[in-house]
Amino acid sequence: MKKRALISVTNKAGVVEFAQKLSTLGYEILSTGGTAKALREAGLEITDVSQVTQFPEIMDGRVKTLHPMVHGGLLADISQESHCQSAAEHGIIPIQVLAVNLYEFEKTVNAPHSWAEAVESIDIGGPAMIRAASKNAQHVSVIVEPEDYDKVIEAIEQKADLTHLNQVLMAKAFRHTALYDSLISRYLTSRLESENSDLAESVTFGFRTGSPLRYGENPHQEAKVLFDPMQNGGVIRGKYLWGKELSYNNFLDADGAWELVCDMPTGSCAIIKHGNPCGAAKGRNFAESYTLARSSDPVSAFGGIAAFNGVVDFDAATAMTEKNNFLEVVLGTSFTPEAIEVFKNRAGWGQTVRLLECELSPASSFPTLRAVRGGALFQMSDEEPNSLAWNIVSDRKPTPEEEEALKLMWTIVRHVKSNAIVIGNKHQLLGTGAGQMNRVQSVKLAIEQAGEKIGGCVLASDAFFPFSDSVETAAAAGIRAIVQPGGSKKDQDSVDAANRLGVALVLTGVRHFRH
Repeated sequence: MKKRALISVTNKAGVVEFAQKLSTLGYEILSTGGTAKALREAGLEITDVSQVTQFPEIMDGRVKTLHPMVHGGLLADISQESHCQSAAEHGIIPIQVLAVNLYEFEKTVNAPHSWAEAVESIDIGGPAMIRAASKNAQHVSVIVEPEDYDKVIEAIEQKADLTHLNQVLMAKAFRHTALYDSLISRYLTSRLESENSDLAESVTFGFRTGSPLRYGENPHQEAKVLFDPMQNGGVIRGKYLWGKELSYNNFLDADGAWELVCDMPTGSCAIIKHGNPCGAAKGRNFAESYTLARSSDPVSAFGGIAAFNGVVDFDAATAMTEKNNFLEVVLGTSFTPEAIEVFKNRAGWGQTVRLLECELSPASSFPTLRAVRGGALFQMSDEEPNSLAWNIVSDRKPTPEEEEALKLMWTIVRHVKSNAIVIGNKHQLLGTGAGQMNRVQSVKLAIEQAGEKIGGCVLASDAFFPFSDSVETAAAAGIRAIVQPGGSKKDQDSVDAANRLGVALVLTGVRHFRH
């Protein structure tokens, strides 16, 4: 009796050649729908699954393989006498090879679609067959990716023991269906968020692996990139235009730079070093934006990552490649050919800088995960709420120029590690205090960095002032306008200090911790 292979795939890459080789090796090919049509057009003799089940495809193809003649063939453990007896009694012929991949649910929901189209893209028969064949991997080779066709053919041709290969394919098959189910569950859950804002009783995330990284944060740590199939844009899907691939730390800093510059106005530049902004500015053009951003902290900017909200041009590239300057990565929505050539030809570091073209990340909230021992912490991203307050609680009101500066600093401070303080004007960031255990120390660090440029600057804080000392310290340095969330039991002390010292104080009602 001929051995059987059931082939029913959405991804037709390599399937004709695979089926031809199986046929040459003496396999009967079972198939359905579009796959059967493609194989017949290639001259192969195909047995329709409906011939095996003696039941037609019904309900627009929703039901075709969900039948004991198919699942019995996949699940029959031929080493068990009782299974063989049942198969013989019911005329079930074992299936030795299953090649199946699934309806393109991911492609459907990542494009404009209706609810009905999303639901119709949920595969039922495919996952059922994959799981059945995988459970019986002792006797069935299950293939979910075209890249594995040749491995199976080679093993069959060499009459090799398929035990280990089938177990490897089994694990891969369950990863395949687990990812598929995670995408469906996330999509359906997100569709119900407007009705129920509570987190679900379980949270499923599936990721695809990208290329391994040279190492993680440190050389002794293994690392790799994971792609979220439900999120588009951003650094993780950026297009390399020049330079070697990003390291683990490069990815973290590049993502931080891109997050910040996407929140800033078009034409802005942000420079990140070790997870914190060391420069951010909006000039008349990108060359000026970069020059202003770098001038706020030239020492930290050396070896940093620069991101641009727009197209990086020749003048900007020239500004970045001046003497005594070095950048690890430069990001933009695109680069002009002339700009790319400037980087390539920069003596000394033209071969090491990476140029990355990225899509602007959407402002909408997205889920974030942070692993901890024994589990993970889940939250939605820190999106600025539409109901953000802008309450002036001091006697002195900010001038129009100060208000413009306060809004820019409020945008930047969200991207600084807590306790976070930033100082600057309406054009650029000039001082940063990050990651300190007390807030007044962050204020002092930001003041020190701003130095003599602090005149006319404003200050933003990511969280409330627990005492009035931060307001008093800032005022003593020349700050005349401050924005902070408020919410301390001693807010009035800060208001009183602002009024006594002639400082405009704005409360937003929203905290932006970034641990």
